[in-house]
Amino acid sequence: MSADEITALSLTDVAAKIAVKELSAVEVTEASLDRIERHNEALNCIAHADPEDALAQAQKADETLAKDGPVGPLHGVPLAHKDMYYRAGRVSACGSKIRADYVPDITSSALKKLDAAGALEVARLQMVEFATGPTGHNEMAGTPRNPWNTDHITGGSSSGSGSAVAGRMVYGALGSDTGGSIRIPAYCNGLVGMKATYGRVSRYGAMPLSFSLDHVGPLCRTVTDCAVFTQVIAGNDPDDPTTSREPVGDYLSDIEGGVRGLRLGVPKNHFFDDVDDEVREAIQASIEIYQKLGAKIVEVEVPGIKHGFALGEVLGRVEAATYHSTWLRERPEDYGTQTRNRLMQGFYYPGTRYIEALNLRGQLLSGFTDEVFSVADILIAPSVPMAVPTIAETDMSANQGFLDMIARFGSCTRPFNFLGLPALGLPCGFTGNGLPTGYQIVGRSFDEATLFRAARAFERETGCTDNAPAL
Repeated sequence: MSADEITALSLTDVAAKIAVKELSAVEVTEASLDRIERHNEALNCIAHADPEDALAQAQKADETLAKDGPVGPLHGVPLAHKDMYYRAGRVSACGSKIRADYVPDITSSALKKLDAAGALEVARLQMVEFATGPTGHNEMAGTPRNPWNTDHITGGSSSGSGSAVAGRMVYGALGSDTGGSIRIPAYCNGLVGMKATYGRVSRYGAMPLSFSLDHVGPLCRTVTDCAVFTQVIAGNDPDDPTTSREPVGDYLSDIEGGVRGLRLGVPKNHFFDDVDDEVREAIQASIEIYQKLGAKIVEVEVPGIKHGFALGEVLGRVEAATYHSTWLRERPEDYGTQTRNRLMQGFYYPGTRYIEALNLRGQLLSGFTDEVFSVADILIAPSVPMAVPTIAETDMSANQGFLDMIARFGSCTRPFNFLGLPALGLPCGFTGNGLPTGYQIVGRSFDEATLFRAARAFERETGCTDNAPAL
């Protein structure tokens, strides 16, 4: 197989071929590194790659396979991750100047679990500075570019993760999601991205932004890839007291079970209020496919959702400002303008408003669960309400309507960070500009399995993840 044929395989397919020695981890890693070498100049999604170390990992994986067999479901598979996951003894720059030389002495729990599953880490990926923006812009480290059209944004803040996975440089990547930063890059790059339930995946050793809203999760090419990846990193972690003891279950056991009899809720309020026609039409066509596959379509009134958006903003802004307060006082010039402006907003909320947001979270989640999931099993909604814009259109210095655009950009994803519900982003075609479009499906707390099952039924019917950008 050629390098491009190898990198075109899905994560699960390449893992299977490595396990039966049809391909070696070295061959697959060489193909991944070749792709990085040829295309990163155009995409700017790699923060750092060490080919010598990557090949050493691959050689060791092949030796282990020959002696003992595969150590886990990702044995020998090259991955790369958003540059905010700490690995002891290695730089983790967080897309910033301030942490350009930061070397942690701990390794994140998510990376440890991927290591234990046999995965290789071949690069660190670019990201929005300190994970503070939804478009992907980074004036400090450079802005990654969308492999479908390099004039367009990748979405953020997991910008490098979206670009590298869609560009077939690696088979999957960790992102993070505080207001949509997994689901937005999934939308922009034609990928599958899972923000699992709050507490489902450990955040230990991942750069914090907002304690109440941060989620760890993957960006992958297919639904099954995403289910396997999420399965590996999910579960309770003694190092992260916010992780749940709720059993994870098996995301693959019923993934081919289809959607017959499943109740798909379509929101009557908020989510479709300000959506471009071509995005609305693509989602409506997707709803009709679910109906064709046997799902029951029900319209639902979503309670308190605009409050959830506003209160989530309070939590996110205040907690981020608190985390960055010392640097903002002592090194304000070392932040990019957009990042500094966004972080500074958190200092202007009164403490009473922050406490109110915390106290109302459980009440709004309870109301949402009672009203929505009493009549529906999952909810479908836009991920982003517009076609993927260009880098120029979303540049703060060039666009007078920048703040309004940013608020609109994350209007559909942010509420589910506040509520902590699992949400899976999935592609469903292309808009008139040739860029991907998609939607998200949202489930009950800790019911990621139903989301994977529904998404897999749609993927199987439509081939929505079969397309790849031409680089």
